[in-house]
Parts: sequence; C-alpha cells; structure tokens
Amino acid sequence: MWPFKGKGTWLLYDPDRLSPKAFLARYRDLAGKVDVKAVLVGTSFLEGDICRSVEELKEGLDVPLLLFPGSHYQLCPHYDYVLFLSLLSGRNPEYLIGEQVKAAPTIKRLGLKVIPTAYLLIDGGTYTATEFVSNTKPIPREKTELILAHALAAKYLGFTAVYLEAGSGAILSVPLKAVEVVKREVGLPLIVGGGIRSKEEVEEYLNRGADVVVIGTAVEDGDLSL
Repeated sequence: MWPFKGKGTWLLYDPDRLSPKAFLARYRDLAGKVDVKAVLVGTSFLEGDICRSVEELKEGLDVPLLLFPGSHYQLCPHYDYVLFLSLLSGRNPEYLIGEQVKAAPTIKRLGLKVIPTAYLLIDGGTYTATEFVSNTKPIPREKTELILAHALAAKYLGFTAVYLEAGSGAILSVPLKAVEVVKREVGLPLIVGGGIRSKEEVEEYLNRGADVVVIGTAVEDGDLSL
C-alpha cells in the first residue's frame, strides 16, 4: 500500500556524510522551499552506529522517516516505513532476493511497515556507488523500452512502487521520456532520484509523472539551486 497523498520531495540523509544535527538544519531550510513529504535514510557504506543517528534524526523531524536500505544491517526500530527494495534492473541474486530474505525476520520482529518497491538503476553518465556495491550494470538511459519492460515486470510481480534511480552523484538524471512512459504505461507510484539539483528540475519531474523526487547529493553539498 502506498501511504502518501499528493506529490512532493523526499530528502536523502546519508549518516556517513552528515551528522543528524547538520542534516536537520538543511532540512528546516529546504522545507520552506520545496514540499518535503519524507526523509530517506540511506548509505552504500556504513560507519558508526546508524540506529543512534536515526533515533536522533527522528526526534527533529515532522515528516515520516523511511529506510532506503543498502543492507539488512541498517534496520532499526525508529523508521516509519522501510522501502522493501528489489534491484530488478540487475541480475545479482543477492540484491534481487538475498538481502530481502535476511531482512524479513527482523522487519517482522520490529513491526516495521514496508513499501514493496522495484528499484531500477538507470545510467547516470558516471560509475556510481550503487553500481559498484551491487555489482550490477545500469539500464542504458536511451533504452526507454527496456526501462518500461522492467517497470511492467515490477507491476505484474505485485510491487507497490517503482524507483527510477540514476545513482548518487549522477552527472545525468533519469530521462524525462522514461518517466513519462513508465507513469503512463505502468501507473504505479513513481519515485525518481539521482542528479537532480534545482527546484525547476524537481517541478519538471513532478509535472512529467513522478510522484516523488529524491534529492540527496545536492542537500549534502548544500548547493541545491532554489
């Protein structure tokens, strides 16, 4: 079940890049400029106690907190939702089903709510951490029909949402044509992220069919053009 009403922006918090205090300061600044619906916690690596950072972060938020998992080790009781991701664009079984099986008992024990999400990595013009860590290749950005085929497979498999991701620090964001086609032909709630750095880009993606636009690196660097 998709728990959000209306379109908007999710901010991505990487506990390896910013302290909770530093992120919350940027969150408060951006909340008055874009419609922030939620905050994602996600990191490709992990240093320190993620649960302590998440707990501190949650105390300062007035929007839902979601886990954007890189590993089942990142599960904590403080999230409002977990994006229960499967990397459908890749062919590495560990990220198609392996990590999910490891995570499932902990999710049940903690009583966490999940959003079953098909995660599709799209070529963003550079070699990203997601590509390296997951040992999968992105879908070529010009292959709209291939992106659509994966998104349709997600729908028929029963996923609740589709996440089109160009990768952290992407040079090129997800093609607008792909966003339009996937939304029109698949109809599931659509999340788009990677390489988006301005309010104008956010609005463009929302107008073209995205339900959620994720902003990460621009928030970390403090250079989101608003």
